[in-house]
Amino acid sequence: MALSGPSLSTTISALVLVCNVASAETFPLPPPGVDIIGQVRIVVAKQEDTLLDIARSFNLGYNEITAANPGVDAWVPGEGTRIVVPTQFILPPGPRRGLVLNLAQMRLFYFTEPKKGQPAQVITQPVGIGTDYARTPLGETRIVRKTPDPIWRPSADIREEHAAAGHWLDAEVKPGPDNPLGQYALYLGLSGGYLIHGTNKPWGIGMRVSHGCIRLYPEGIAALYPYVQVGASVRIIDERFVLGWMKKIPYLQAFAPTEDTEGITDLTPLVQSLLKNAMRSGPPDWARAIAAASERRGIPAPIAPGSPPLGRILDQIKEADRASR
Repeated sequence: MALSGPSLSTTISALVLVCNVASAETFPLPPPGVDIIGQVRIVVAKQEDTLLDIARSFNLGYNEITAANPGVDAWVPGEGTRIVVPTQFILPPGPRRGLVLNLAQMRLFYFTEPKKGQPAQVITQPVGIGTDYARTPLGETRIVRKTPDPIWRPSADIREEHAAAGHWLDAEVKPGPDNPLGQYALYLGLSGGYLIHGTNKPWGIGMRVSHGCIRLYPEGIAALYPYVQVGASVRIIDERFVLGWMKKIPYLQAFAPTEDTEGITDLTPLVQSLLKNAMRSGPPDWARAIAAASERRGIPAPIAPGSPPLGRILDQIKEADRASR
């Protein structure tokens, strides 16, 4: 049976109020049947702001803030510009346990072990990942070691790369401001020496900048580190189209591909996912789904028949914000 179309006001309320944020990066796990956490926000840029400043202050990466604000200059958004802050996420597919990293999203989710008498929570952080020539590997593994103030021992390839650029790199880099691992490191059980760690170059979060390791903001790894224990499971996926449900309405969150496709959007994975997961209450609005997939704004968009387009929803949220000031 097809869903009846949700009203615009209902959709906006759902987008904005689905969960109360416990902190900048920690959310209570939603109840069964709800896959969405967080809320979309609007901030007004100041003269000195860049999109990167705004992104970091809201625990977002470069990819997330720029995708949500197409046409806005990343370096000079302009005083008074209303900026969409996309702090709303569909939880990644699969089991809700341990660490899950979606490379296409460039975001990590950690499903904490609930303590007695306390609700289950999920911690989420934006990340930087490997480049096209040094990709972050996919698969399942575990945290095999964790350490504060890690020593960086760059590989021979990395040292040769630095030497070619005229920069001598020691075989060991001690803890401190010049250490690219930052203050904390979580070691993965993958061949090749991959880590989840901090960084001394925080503006690379939300970009493909590493040699395969997973970088977090310094404050992000500091918040995550105490919770993650040795032995925690880690699942690394690459899902460009993530589906979720809220109040029996399907939502789609779409991201840019991790490889260069010269602007071509392959919708085959989307169609397969919709046919497999989004048909339980009737067919989705295919036009809405294709529009959301093509725009790739990284914001959950309703795709039930009769749903308003995401652009219209965001315009209404901006108007509501303007009226409230």
